[in-house]
Amino acid sequence: MSVDPQQLLRELFATAIDAAHPQQVLEAHLPTDRSGRVIVIGAGKAAAAMARVVERCWQGEVSGLVVTRYGHGAPCEKIEVVEAAHPVPDAAGLAVAKRVLDLVSDLTEDDRVIFLLSGGGSALLALPAAGITLADKQSINKALLKSGATIGEMNCVRKHLSAIKGGRLGKACWPATVYTYAISDVPGDLATVIASGPTVADPSTSAEALAILKRYGIEVPASVRNWLQSPESETVKPGDPSLARNHFQLIARPQQSLEAAAVKARQAGFSPLILGDLEGEAREVAKVHAGIARQIVRHGQPLAAPCVILSGGETTVTVRGNGRGGRNAEFLLSLTDSLKGLPGVYALAGDTDGIDGSEDNAGALMTPDSYARAAALGLSASDELDNNNGYGYFEALDALIVTEPTRTNVNDFRAILILESTKNDA
Repeated sequence: MSVDPQQLLRELFATAIDAAHPQQVLEAHLPTDRSGRVIVIGAGKAAAAMARVVERCWQGEVSGLVVTRYGHGAPCEKIEVVEAAHPVPDAAGLAVAKRVLDLVSDLTEDDRVIFLLSGGGSALLALPAAGITLADKQSINKALLKSGATIGEMNCVRKHLSAIKGGRLGKACWPATVYTYAISDVPGDLATVIASGPTVADPSTSAEALAILKRYGIEVPASVRNWLQSPESETVKPGDPSLARNHFQLIARPQQSLEAAAVKARQAGFSPLILGDLEGEAREVAKVHAGIARQIVRHGQPLAAPCVILSGGETTVTVRGNGRGGRNAEFLLSLTDSLKGLPGVYALAGDTDGIDGSEDNAGALMTPDSYARAAALGLSASDELDNNNGYGYFEALDALIVTEPTRTNVNDFRAILILESTKNDA
């Protein structure tokens, strides 16, 4: 088979990103009647790119304000784009959240609001609840990010410490009609979890948020504990009449990107195996992928090579060391350590937003000789894994993938190419 495995992996990654880009997925979902005045608000890594689509398609008066991550902006003429910090919120995110709330206050039932939502919105639209400081939220956010908590658990806490999430933004828009268009970056595509659900009803409770903080041993100030023990901390619940005119539409999800990559793989002669959205510790998820890869190489099960294993979702990293590296680098380093140069196996792991955690790369590539090449440089895969140093490991191999911000986000993308099966038990 005359195929460049590394080039094909890059093409699969690009295909997955393109399948979720606002230019491809938003316009068809906008209201049929695009005349008249509309107020556009938004938050997330795709917010600016989504705003550009609305500006292009809307025929009536357009105005508004969206917030995206630093470096993820896009030129808009009628909708203001503000950049703020992610994954830990900053003062810019706080200021724009206040402005967004002001923008949708005092609306009437004749007003229409379009809310453009994508992954990263939780940190970018940061407005702490009464009595809680930005410093409190920053501290808790950092601790959650290092704890190994799932995105659902993190967002449960974030919602109950917020004056804007958990349906509160939607309630503030009442009695206007609100159309929320969301790009999912969470396993299960739950509207209540995507960017902490600012415009949708939330069934989770403050007691659950407290239990999560306790489970991961996260110390919180008395002000936070007192707030979470107060009935005022509860989010907007299902059935609340203030959300009766809110409409939620999912316009892109990880599964679409995996399916697009699968089509591309088939065209190249590789049978795809889609494992779907996955959660769990990145290093442990990698071990499962390694086991499947070995079974394919040795026994041609559950499918024969040439094939590709595809998966998405959002893994977690419990930080124990002092190295550099997001969850995709961690996954790939654990995979490298598990396979130890298994012949004919190539892999890519990357974040579809172009940023692996807080680094400057989207992810990295593994080849059959990665393990041996790193060892020749004095790098032990297991030692670097203990230090959470996936970035450093693959940087030394010149195997980092740098895409720059993609302006979309359907979370992690992983592809493992297997060129042939030996069907040998040895």
